[in-house]
Amino acid sequence: MTALPPCPKCNSEYTYEDGTQLVCPECAHEWKAGESAENSDDARVIKDSVGNLLQDGDTITVIKDLKVKGSSLVVKVGTKVKNIRLVDGDHDIDCKIDGIGAMKLKSEFVRKV
Repeated sequence: MTALPPCPKCNSEYTYEDGTQLVCPECAHEWKAGESAENSDDARVIKDSVGNLLQDGDTITVIKDLKVKGSSLVVKVGTKVKNIRLVDGDHDIDCKIDGIGAMKLKSEFVRKV
């Protein structure tokens, strides 16, 4: 029996083959046999409206008036938001906006300062 490589996510030694894929039974990660750990989907790439790479702690500005769901408030164009946090999901940015509070924004409506 050939020795299979450990899981690139959790380093489990109990990986097994499933067709052309390798599978980790501990974390359920699947990858191709020749794929390196650098190609794993851990590295999420989130870009703003003009293609700049966003990171945690960046400062951004809003490029479009955004209505706040469930209230009559509006986040105006040019509103500066400091210290953003990137998250997974439909809205990729968690932040606090002065006068409004905690918000989730989509990266397509912001620009990095």
